[in-house]
Amino acid sequence: MLKSMTGFGRGEFMDNHHRFTVEIKAVNHRYNEIVIRMPKNLNSLEDRIRRRVADSLARGRIDVYITLDEYGGKKRSLRVDKELAIAYYKALRELADVLDLPADIALRQIASYPDVLKSEEVVEDAEQLWPKLSVALDSAVDNLLKMRTREGANIEKDLSHRLGIIAKHAAVIEERAPQIIEEYNERLLVRLRETLSLLGNQPDEARVLQEVACFAERTNFTEELVRLNSHFDQFYRTIDSDESVGRKLDFLLQEINRETNTIASKANDFTVANLVVEMKSELEKVREQIQNIE
Repeated sequence: MLKSMTGFGRGEFMDNHHRFTVEIKAVNHRYNEIVIRMPKNLNSLEDRIRRRVADSLARGRIDVYITLDEYGGKKRSLRVDKELAIAYYKALRELADVLDLPADIALRQIASYPDVLKSEEVVEDAEQLWPKLSVALDSAVDNLLKMRTREGANIEKDLSHRLGIIAKHAAVIEERAPQIIEEYNERLLVRLRETLSLLGNQPDEARVLQEVACFAERTNFTEELVRLNSHFDQFYRTIDSDESVGRKLDFLLQEINRETNTIASKANDFTVANLVVEMKSELEKVREQIQNIE
């Protein structure tokens, strides 16, 4: 079944201490480009997140947004700058000597000076948060895949419908092929009779048949029709595949378009030309849809 490259998925994990929210937005792109935006304390998990997403999403521009909310207050620790405290103490002793004052320096006094004691937020180990984050991430990926699959099913129906129209036009062209030769033969005979009647002569049937045979050879597009029908069969088989088939479908469409153009140039027929215009119109719509297939 086809999958669209466009989609959105959201996942969440929440307990008494944390809430992870993961949102993934995907749009069509030639390659697999994953962009992750998340809190800095989770940066060590980026490669793991990227692999988890890439394992499920083969193509597209994929934006991953991760937010983390913490409950119950953040843990903090108190850090002592020992070197700075010693520097303050020595400076006070030196100042006391210069001013000839008693060096009654209290611990509380030094501790009150700037930056001697620093309160810092305790950053949790990202590895401990990974089990919680992975639940939200998997949920977001699953929801995105569901949306991609639903949209892919709609695209598949549209592609099958449009390819059916193209195949019908090709069948009409195939039926038309013998008539092109017959009509050319009739037109040629009429023109020759009209021209030669003025001279009192009759057309040479053998020469006429030779000319018609040359025309038939120049305008023979049987091989193109055979390849075209083969491409149709491959196209139908491909859209039934569960693999990533966007690039393959794009290649097949280029081949169908090429064979169609060749038929138009060889046929030299007004009816076939009109049918080819209709086919190319449908092929353009198919091409636009294929650009959004994974």
